[in-house]
Amino acid sequence: MTYGVGMRLDRGLVFMADTRTNSGVDNVSSYRKLFRWQKPGERAIVLLAAGNLGTSQAVVSLLDERSKAPEDRKPSILEAPTMFQVARLVGQTLSEVIAGHADEGPEAESTFNSTLIVGGQIAGMEPRLFMVYPEGNFIEASEETPFLQIGETKYGKPILVRAYRRDMRFEDAVKLLMVSFDSTLKSNLSVGMPLDLLVYEDESLTLAEPMRIEQDDPYFRTISSGWGAALTGAFDSLPDFTF
Repeated sequence: MTYGVGMRLDRGLVFMADTRTNSGVDNVSSYRKLFRWQKPGERAIVLLAAGNLGTSQAVVSLLDERSKAPEDRKPSILEAPTMFQVARLVGQTLSEVIAGHADEGPEAESTFNSTLIVGGQIAGMEPRLFMVYPEGNFIEASEETPFLQIGETKYGKPILVRAYRRDMRFEDAVKLLMVSFDSTLKSNLSVGMPLDLLVYEDESLTLAEPMRIEQDDPYFRTISSGWGAALTGAFDSLPDFTF
């Protein structure tokens, strides 16, 4: 399992994902779950993955190959005319991989399921953000649902719902995500450090190298301890219940 978030802001998009994978308590490891493709000045695309690791790695490999193969290849996300078509291609690739791995029947298919977040921008268009389901269909982030989550979403969602603002600075959005991830890390052992962070600024049409946030990162430790102390103080300040 994992926890990943894609967030829409007036200033652009923010992505964060953990790196833990496990097949039982005695087989825990770390794998990257945040991926990027770009043609600087033309398009920038980011993908987050949750679910079966083999499925998500196969999807990323196919997307990579089809962006570099000869002219008779299948369509590429680096050539799709819109972000909607990018999400459509990602969905088709995901369902193709799941169908190829599964034996027979829906029970077998569920073993290979993966859910993805894909977002980015193509020159001349607005940044867009989508969640892609194992069946290949997808939904888009909107004014009503401005951030998308995959994996272990329940522990970090209340924080995002209460504190998110569309006009946030990138710095405040990252702080909010760190609080959301800290709550998830403390509640579920299948989510773990390090975290990967990528910020995309609207109209930049280029992606920096993702930032790796390690367990001993000073800022993350400050946020974690500060949030715990703030919650305790807020609780203590509430009026007592009267029987």
